[in-house]
Amino acid sequence: MSTPSLVKTPLPHVASAMGSSHPALTPMAFVQAIVQAYAQRGMNVEAALQKAQIPPDLIYDAAQRITALQMEALSDAAMRELDDESLGWFERRLPWGSYGMLARASISSPHLGLALERWCRHHGLLTASIRLTLSEHDGVATLALQDAGIPDGMREFCLVSVLRNAHGFASWLINDPIAIRQACFPYARPAHADVYEVLFPPGEICFDADTACLRFDARQLQAPLTRDEAALQRMLQRALPLQVRPYRRERTLVQRVRQLLAAGTEGQQTAETLSRQLHLSQRSLHRQLKEEGASLQALKDEIRRERAIALLLRTSRPIKRIAQACGFLNDKSFIRAFRLWTGLSPSEFRKSARQPAQQP
Repeated sequence: MSTPSLVKTPLPHVASAMGSSHPALTPMAFVQAIVQAYAQRGMNVEAALQKAQIPPDLIYDAAQRITALQMEALSDAAMRELDDESLGWFERRLPWGSYGMLARASISSPHLGLALERWCRHHGLLTASIRLTLSEHDGVATLALQDAGIPDGMREFCLVSVLRNAHGFASWLINDPIAIRQACFPYARPAHADVYEVLFPPGEICFDADTACLRFDARQLQAPLTRDEAALQRMLQRALPLQVRPYRRERTLVQRVRQLLAAGTEGQQTAETLSRQLHLSQRSLHRQLKEEGASLQALKDEIRRERAIALLLRTSRPIKRIAQACGFLNDKSFIRAFRLWTGLSPSEFRKSARQPAQQP
């Protein structure tokens, strides 16, 4: 990704000093790959290690791990100092902003499938060292990565990072963490294989595969993008977490459901119609709303109340017609609900709102 800001949070040291809020999971093998990138350029990595608070004498201790925050800080410093967003993996540097251009080429897509196709196609313009492809078969989408000429010692970090980057960006585009069915890698199971379960949840992890790839539900490819250019610009200021950490949904589903309910005619939106428009199952819709501290019924009641109040204040429609416009079966149920909302009947509310305020 492009233009990530350097981590400002105080960073914990190695595993022995970890708190539970920032567990040390990232293997030193990934740190070693960045150190190798500096060596290839004849540059000193000491300043980058210092920014990430990684003691140099522990780099080659395979038992040590660092936190995601430390990995963000190290990667950020290395990308800036090397002026290479690929961190030495490819046949040529990817100057600062390369992955930002990739993201901008995808953001205008109407749905995720086309966005990922563009990502793959344009990535091929950046480097010939790897080839990304997107395919679909029997309801399963596969994002595959074929590599050629990745330097020894960097291959694992490269393949993991490129796939994590694409997966994180795709999840961000639709604001939904894409569940991985299977993550495959064309090398032997490393000693730190446990970290793969954190980076690619919740799917099966396979090693010694023919090619590196991620497999997920192909229905996700039809999901509409929820981001625009302004959101992209903000994200690019803090992009590294998409590569380093699993994506977590932002709390925006409530807003999207409210917008759909408000745009609906005569309150006819149901869990079925909403889930179809949001490309979610009804179960996922209810679960995600609960995670955001809301429920569909509560949101419906809010929209009904807002609509009823607006119609009472701004129109002269009869109470029966307002009840119908707000999705009630009859005016009696509407009056009962409105009294619960405001303590007044609709007629009393309209009358009190139209009375001139008394002069003191």
